[in-house]
Amino acid sequence: MFGRVSGFVSERVPRLLNQVSLMMKPQVVFVLGGPGAGKGTQCSKIVENFAYTHLSAGDLLRAERAREGSECGQLIANYIKEGKIVPVEITINLLKQAMEETMKKDEKKFRFLIDGFPRNEDNLQGWNSVMDGKADVKFVLFFDCSNEVCIDRCLERGKSSGRTDDNRESLQKRIQTYLQSTRPIIDLYETQGKVRTVDASRSVDEVFADVKSILDKEG
Repeated sequence: MFGRVSGFVSERVPRLLNQVSLMMKPQVVFVLGGPGAGKGTQCSKIVENFAYTHLSAGDLLRAERAREGSECGQLIANYIKEGKIVPVEITINLLKQAMEETMKKDEKKFRFLIDGFPRNEDNLQGWNSVMDGKADVKFVLFFDCSNEVCIDRCLERGKSSGRTDDNRESLQKRIQTYLQSTRPIIDLYETQGKVRTVDASRSVDEVFADVKSILDKEG
């Protein structure tokens, strides 16, 4: 009898430990859309209303670029100025580090909005190879918006943002990069039934009403 009980316990313990480790895995929502689609604004509202931590690939890269003594800083600066995509290893390591630091501070903070990533096939392959088994991608939140609306919003933002890439020339390049590189990633996730699309051309509150209903449903 004892043998049977101890056998049952020894079977149960790894299973329970496995469940605990699964709970601790970062739960990720990729947030995608063209430049100026309102991703950052909506992510701020999600963080206020839901238990998510917002990680912007662009913000992490800009912070690294500005960090004194950063080896990657100048490299990142050149890529951003040209409207090109930064090498995937740099971006993924910054994201991974940010998630680990957040969860170390508070183990209840395991839900993440990753904004502006993956931007291309290279990003996606890099994520899959580095983060496979280490994070669960729940779905892609796609903010769908016309190029014209995106450009107008970014030019308006550029008046006060101080961002070097909020000018018409950089924006045209960024939109071309988005259409050629990022849209196919969204289409790929669409085939897996993992895309939740929001019409982002409307007001902030109207867009967020849709976002809220999606997140309420996803749990």
